[in-house]
Amino acid sequence: MNDTDTDPIADTRRWLEKAVIGLNLCPFAKAVYVKQQVRFVLSDATTPEALLEELAEELVLLRDTPAEQIDTTLIVHPQVLGEFLDYNDFLDNADAAVEALDLQGILQVASFHPQYQFAGTAPSDVSNYTNRAPYPTLHLLREDSVERAVAAFPDPDVIVERNIATLDELGVEGWNQLLAGE
Repeated sequence: MNDTDTDPIADTRRWLEKAVIGLNLCPFAKAVYVKQQVRFVLSDATTPEALLEELAEELVLLRDTPAEQIDTTLIVHPQVLGEFLDYNDFLDNADAAVEALDLQGILQVASFHPQYQFAGTAPSDVSNYTNRAPYPTLHLLREDSVERAVAAFPDPDVIVERNIATLDELGVEGWNQLLAGE
């Protein structure tokens, strides 16, 4: 997917619109998206160190910007951490950056990757697709926004079960067709 004809931000927007919002994988995403409170950042980082530096800058920017302007940030980084295990290891650094900036309890980093795999699942398990994005992506979230959204949802634990059922019904081929616009 990383050839010269692709636009990682456009691909990520399409994934957000068709999968995350379209399949209602995250019932909280639509509101901030339609209010244009999602910041999309295309990282040019080619090393984990450069990505970590950019992550820290974006954490500070999100901290210092009112939620009405930017509620959440997606850092799409197609040139670094293409292998899922490397990406997964990097998440410890992302958490350490949140802590170093004294932002624990204020901001958090969620993870999406084209090869995302939950522990104890096979790579082809359709449940992994809940966290599969077209490119490696770090999702910066405000803790208070997450808490408000979860509090407003009658039974947030049901979201995971519903997502797995949705993806089981759709299947991998259906997922690929959805993102291809078929």
